Amino acid sequence: MRGLMMDNPLLISSIVEHADINFPDREIVSVMSDDLIHRYTYRDCFKRVRKLANALTSIGLSEGDRIATIAWNDYRHLEAYYAIGGAGYVCHTINPRLSAEQMVYIINHAEDSVICVDLTFVPILESLKDQIPAEMKFIIMTDQDHMPDTSLKHVLCYEELLEPCDSNIEWPEFPEETASSLCYTSGTTGNPKGVVYSHRSTVLHSLVGSLPDAMNLSGSDVIMPIVPMFHVNAWGTSYSAPLVGAKLVFPGPKMADGETLTKLINTEKVNYSLGVPTVWLALVEYLNASGNSVDSLKSVVVGGAACPLSLMHAMDKYGIYMHVGWGMTEMRPLGSYNNPMVWMKDGSYEAKHA
Repeated sequence: MRGLMMDNPLLISSIVEHADINFPDREIVSVMSDDLIHRYTYRDCFKRVRKLANALTSIGLSEGDRIATIAWNDYRHLEAYYAIGGAGYVCHTINPRLSAEQMVYIINHAEDSVICVDLTFVPILESLKDQIPAEMKFIIMTDQDHMPDTSLKHVLCYEELLEPCDSNIEWPEFPEETASSLCYTSGTTGNPKGVVYSHRSTVLHSLVGSLPDAMNLSGSDVIMPIVPMFHVNAWGTSYSAPLVGAKLVFPGPKMADGETLTKLINTEKVNYSLGVPTVWLALVEYLNASGNSVDSLKSVVVGGAACPLSLMHAMDKYGIYMHVGWGMTEMRPLGSYNNPMVWMKDGSYEAKHA
């Protein structure tokens, strides 16, 4: 006998619909490449997501086609995440810091049909254009006034592509096991390995990662993912923040700039953030040198590399609790998170350190 409740497949488009209905006025704030601040709401975001999904369909893509992104953490990158997955394509995030050889391998191995690229990274693709398919389409993530002169062929302007498209869509339905996104491992042994995530794994990872004994996320939080969106989907927060209705603050290309991070935290009242140790070192060094504080920031998660105990002590002086996270690309990526359990409060030293 089958149950008759909640039989809808777990799809990325369901996060779009959920956030659009329940958290339309929560903000998304982005630092852009020109240092300007872009600010809009989830309502604005998902209206544009629907337009982008329609736009992608209009350029002749088929379900399951891979669409790559080479972009900073900002609002257009977030829109691409949801439009690509929601429309039935596969969002392939590429790390622009990879070597040219690895980037060429990844693009060709994934058989990408389209690459969405920030202005900053257009020169990288220009240097690779003779080593990737000649029919590749490039969507440059800017408006018509800022379109660059480029040697790339088959170039489209992001804003111009969106403009004529309908903001209404009937999201396609397909099995929840369908591929939604693709991340490649670092390639420390041989060529990078592609890891394919499903819609189901995306939604479940977002739900479980938000639970109290994990990241403990809610609609009252202001989250700043400093870890790149090309680093395993900003450790999942690109999906979990809209799921719970948290305000999102994106640092764009300023992810290692202690001054910019401090201004963002204080202006937007960020209380939770995610990043690698070098990011937090840059923040601490700026705070120490400037005499500023970040009173709203209560906890951060550090991962990607071992965190020095001295850095934890330095953050603690500013009232910031550091959670150490561990995971792998193959785990999507959260594997463990050191949120102290209730039993640890009363456990013996031996039990706590077993």
